[in-house]
This record gives sequence, C-alpha cells and structure tokens, in this order.
Amino acid sequence: MKIFTAEQIYLADKSTIENQRISSTQLMERAATGIFDWIHRRMQGAQVKIHLFCGIGNNGGDGIAVARHLQDHGYNIGVYVVNYSKKRSEDFLINLERLKERKVWPVFLEERSDLPIIGRDDIIIDAIFGIGLNRKPDKWVGRLMRHLNDSDAFILSIDVPSGLFLDKGVADSEAVIRANYVLSFQAPKLIFFLPGTGVFVDNWEVLDIGLDSNFMVSTETAYELIGKKEVLPLYIPREKFAHKGSYGHSLIIGGSYGKIGAITLASKACLKAGSGLVSTYLPHCGYIPLQTFLPENMVITDKGEKYIEHIDFEIEPNAIGIGVGLGTSKKTVKAFSDFLSKNTRPLVIDADGLNILSKNRELIEKIPPQTVLTPHPKELERLIGNWKDDFDKLAKAKTFSKEYDCILVIKGAHTITIYKDKGYINTTGNPGMATAGSGDALTGILTGLVAQGYTPLSATILGIYLHGRAGDIAIEKMGYQALTASDITAHIGKAYLDLFITPERTSEQASKENES
Repeated sequence: MKIFTAEQIYLADKSTIENQRISSTQLMERAATGIFDWIHRRMQGAQVKIHLFCGIGNNGGDGIAVARHLQDHGYNIGVYVVNYSKKRSEDFLINLERLKERKVWPVFLEERSDLPIIGRDDIIIDAIFGIGLNRKPDKWVGRLMRHLNDSDAFILSIDVPSGLFLDKGVADSEAVIRANYVLSFQAPKLIFFLPGTGVFVDNWEVLDIGLDSNFMVSTETAYELIGKKEVLPLYIPREKFAHKGSYGHSLIIGGSYGKIGAITLASKACLKAGSGLVSTYLPHCGYIPLQTFLPENMVITDKGEKYIEHIDFEIEPNAIGIGVGLGTSKKTVKAFSDFLSKNTRPLVIDADGLNILSKNRELIEKIPPQTVLTPHPKELERLIGNWKDDFDKLAKAKTFSKEYDCILVIKGAHTITIYKDKGYINTTGNPGMATAGSGDALTGILTGLVAQGYTPLSATILGIYLHGRAGDIAIEKMGYQALTASDITAHIGKAYLDLFITPERTSEQASKENES
C-alpha cells in the first residue's frame, strides 16, 4: 500500500475533482459521508454525547459536515469551532451554513473561552487541524488539546491527530491530540508508523473516498506499507523435483565465548527459513554446543578457542550472514577486515559486525553491493550519526544507503527497510519480540532467503514480514512476556503457511498451496 506525502494528497484531490467533474465541496461531502457511515454502523443511534471540535480549514469542514449528518440522524451532539485564525476555507464556510440551516449553532472557541465540559463516557471527534498544519499550534489551542486528552473520553481523529505534521517531528508533544482511532482518507500516513509520532495513534483505518484511481496507481511514493498482499508476490514456490542444493548453501559466521547462543539462534532460523544447506563458522568453543543443538547444521571451527581469529573456509556459500555474537577483539576485527577484502558473496551483517564497521568506517567501502545491514537503534546511530527526529533519521539512512549501495534495516515497532530513496514499512510484529536473540533470528532468516535466490531487497522485505508474523502467531499461545527468540524461530513455518490462509482457504489447503 502506498504512503503519500501531503503534496501528493493535494494533487490527488485536484486530479479527482478535474477527472470526476465534481466540486471540492462534493469531495468533502464524500469524505464526511464515509466518516458518518463508519460511526453510524458502530453506534446505531446510541445517545452518547458526541463533541465535535472543528478547525476553520478543510479538516474542520469535514467535521462540520459530519456534525450535519449526525444531527440528521438524531445523535446528541455539541459542535465547537476552534477559531484559531481569521482565514476560513470556502468549503468550511459552505458546510457551516448548511449546519446552521438545521438550527445547530456551534460554539466558537477563542483564547479567552472557557474549556468545554466533557464526560469520560462521551466521544470526541477531532477535526481541528489536518495534513496542512505547518506550524506549532497557538498556546491556547494547545491548552484545549491537553484538556481533550485529559478528559479520558474516546477520541476519533479525522485523517490525522491534530497537532501532528506530515513531514517533520512533533513541535510540542503537549499540543497534539492522542487519538484512540484515526480515520485516514484513502491511505495511511507515514507518521502513523514512526516512533516519535506513532505514539499519538492507538488505531487507524483507511476510508476509501474515491480519489482518482489512475493518479493513485501511477504516482510513485517514497514509502510503501508492507502486508500480506505485498509480500505474497515475492514468494518463490518450491518445485517438485528440487533437492537441497536447489535452495542454496548459507554460511553463518559469528559467536564467541559466552555468545554461542546467538550464532545458534541465527543458524536455526536460517534452516527454518528454507536454506537447503547451512554451515556455521564459529570459534572452537562452540563446536560441541552447536553440533549437539542443531544436528541438521554443518560446523566449521576457527583456530581461535574463544573468539574468531582468522576467517577461512573452503565452501562456496550462496549467502553469508555475519556478526551475531562475534565480539570485537583486535584479532576478530582483523579477521573481519580480511574477510571483507576477499569476499564476493552476498552479505547480511548484524550486531558486532555493524559495531566493527562503525568503528572502522573504511571497511564499509569493502562490503559488496546490496549488502543488508540490520542495526538496532544504537547500532544505527553509530553508523549514520545522531538525528533530531524520525524524519531526519530516515533522510540520513537514505543518504547512507545511496552512498554505500546497501540495504539498511531500521528496526522498531514498524521495521523500515531503506534502499536508496525508497522505504518499505513492515506491518507485522509485536512488543513481545523485544527480547534477546530476536535480531539474531532475523539475520538467519534473511541469510537463508538470499541463499535461496531471492534478491537481497526482496529477501529483506519478505524476511522481516515473516519474522514479525512468526512472532504474532507465537504470542497467541504465550503472550508478550514469555515470548523468546526460539519461539519466533519455531513459528516461521506457520508464518509461511499464513501467507496462503484466507477466509476461504484452510491451513491444510494453504500447506498444499505452499508446496505447489
């Protein structure tokens, strides 16, 4: 699903008005009808007090139009115009007159106005600011927003929570509506998925208001939201007459004394992701633990007893994952550097591999094209530098990706894959996955997918989705707190099967679909 900028949304509105030969007021009416229908299906005329807070722009016009529909259907409403400017949009004024024709007289709120009384069992519809907000709200408007947030009433925001910008971080966290639900027109907004702004959105849903389909399809966007529909076309089915060699040989390099578990988790996840063969290169102290725990795995030991001192192997893997549990001793850093100098195989680099790169930045020049880097937030900061907000972080990540021709994974509640100027936002995963070893499992999954013949970018998008979906399936049995990385790995198979499960197709049928 595409994620559009504010400018692109305005162009979509313009294209819709021109090509469908409707007025902007008619388009606003279409949006308001969609919002009302959503509310009416859920409330069925219930007489809970609904407070509509409307600005004086087009977002406020939407709110005023919704108020008219609610009034026509007998709902108990209170309408407030947040009078923060002398400028008013034409569509706002048209809908205000239509509301007055029904003998509904909004309360105009200004700087010296008393704050409305709101019960905790009431409902608030937030239509104060829309996507056009470009400056910090006035202090009195911020005070009103805090009052709404403090009321404990359910808050439904139209399009975006008021106070959020679409293209930059929060100016004042106290002057932003904390929405229980957001109804977003036609497509979700990038701010729903970023840590600094997503905290103001508990839930969201897209309302199709019939924007020009040709424009929506043909317009390229900088970000896409990745769900099942987007990853399913990436999936490569298995052939009946294939053998283990058909699905690649993965090499996982890492581990050190006390961190053999990390390399074990990555190796197992690599197997579960479908790699035909998996070899693990680790220090000698890890030989017995890994050979015992993973009988399906092949093991190559380094000369070093407790940590890797010299990376040397005779196999020819299709993909290599390196860094988990590796350590950063001087001999290991040199071994890593020497390895990069001679390696030509596709790479996935994680953990200590990333820490070595950030401290020895000349080594970044040695990574092959489209190497996948999977840093957690601190590791990312060491690679690309500090950032002032999420938008600055994304900009720096894109610059880094273009400079080194690498795929950068920004881990988080909505992990974002960056490749050059494009971002892919994942929709799977949950707070239970904030647990030791979760990233190690991801490294194994990505390596296994690349080894099977997926392009590094497709492997990253699909692998992150499967990793998160495996975690989602696992928590249904054990909850957030008890989830471990081993549980995530154990459910990779079910995550694959889930790709093919629909309301019409059972898990058994999905299994057959997976095979064919």
